[in-house]
Amino acid sequence: MGETKPVSIGTLQKGSFVVVDGAACKVTDTQTSRPGKHGHAKVRMEAVGLIDNKKRIIVAPGHDNIYVPIIGKKVAQVLSVANNVANVMDAETFETFDLPVPEELQGQVVEGCNVVYWLILDDKVMKQVKTE
Repeated sequence: MGETKPVSIGTLQKGSFVVVDGAACKVTDTQTSRPGKHGHAKVRMEAVGLIDNKKRIIVAPGHDNIYVPIIGKKVAQVLSVANNVANVMDAETFETFDLPVPEELQGQVVEGCNVVYWLILDDKVMKQVKTE
């Protein structure tokens, strides 16, 4: 598994990234219930997977820790594009690998251009076309 760090679940807000069931997710909603007479505040969090777009819901005490993925943002050069998959070379390590081209970037990703990709846990996700 990639790099993560523990964070108190009560401090996370909409738009934060979390690891749920081993998948990197983006928080879409959080609700905190008031503590009872002897209890602790409970946090109900909805998150959507960054890779699979699956909705996940967690309910946990507000003082519990949850893991947050450390996202590496890197640049790669596109070597070739075929069937919405780009073969790219990392700008620092010169490692080559295939990245699926997201729907919103199709047509913009062309041979020779640079793209920004995120390293999330063990997944690489193309995020944008880098313009000079």
